[in-house]
Amino acid sequence: MTSIVIAAHDEAAVLGRCLDSLLPGAGPGEFDVTVVANGCTDATASIAATRPGVRVLDLPEPGKVAALNAGDAVAVGFPRIYLDADILITADGIRALRDALSAAGDRAAARVLAATSRRELDLSRSPLLVRAYFAINSRLPVFQNALFGRGVVALSAEGRACFDRFPDIIADDLFLDSLFAATQKRQVESVSTRIAAPRRTADLLRRLVRGRRGNASLRAQAGRTGIGTGVRGVARTSWLRDVAFRNPALMPAAACYAAITVLAAALSRLPVHPAGAWGRDDSSRADDQPDHAEAADARH
Repeated sequence: MTSIVIAAHDEAAVLGRCLDSLLPGAGPGEFDVTVVANGCTDATASIAATRPGVRVLDLPEPGKVAALNAGDAVAVGFPRIYLDADILITADGIRALRDALSAAGDRAAARVLAATSRRELDLSRSPLLVRAYFAINSRLPVFQNALFGRGVVALSAEGRACFDRFPDIIADDLFLDSLFAATQKRQVESVSTRIAAPRRTADLLRRLVRGRRGNASLRAQAGRTGIGTGVRGVARTSWLRDVAFRNPALMPAAACYAAITVLAAALSRLPVHPAGAWGRDDSSRADDQPDHAEAADARH
């Protein structure tokens, strides 16, 4: 049985579609699905509870790491799939990720312990500066054979055994990526997840600042404890060397990318204010509201 853990903080706008994409194609007992609502002030837990067979945990405090660990504690099967609540993936997509992992006892030299999807960016509602940023970002070599930035990661039982609990950091997907060598990870080309880009430049900056702080936290923890010692190094000139110089037509976008990156780096050094549990970008969810009947039913 494949276990799927979904950590969800105030995800009433998107969670229903996530589950309705995933569940209809699943066979009886094929998936063990746990939604961990954490610190929610909306109908997230109630919406999850309306989907048959979904286990719902409702934690009083917000926090993705605590939610992932709580979901892991009750999940019963492998492979183990960590899925973001705003990602649409079908049962066939989950099966493809599962099938990409090396089976127990497989003696192949390159054992695949972790798998993820191909990333597709939805920039249809993003302003020019955000589009310029991702014109460079989407071409960076760092995303090749990486587990982060897709919204879904699948681990085999052997892969999950590489760590005990998720450490108290922001960058959970970068942490998972740091655990495995390149030969142990696979991007499944037949499966794509659509990632909504921010709809405001300020929200892009907020996302980048959060990411920088999470990456710095993971690197610091790796230095102290040895956890995630394979965390990727920072290639500060890759945007210029590997992207802009190879495609001069992208030079205007590269200038925007550089300015936004420098600003995000400066902002990430400012004191952290406790505003928002996950510090995420909500602009990409702004128009993704559930229909009124579902929202009303979920509250009762």
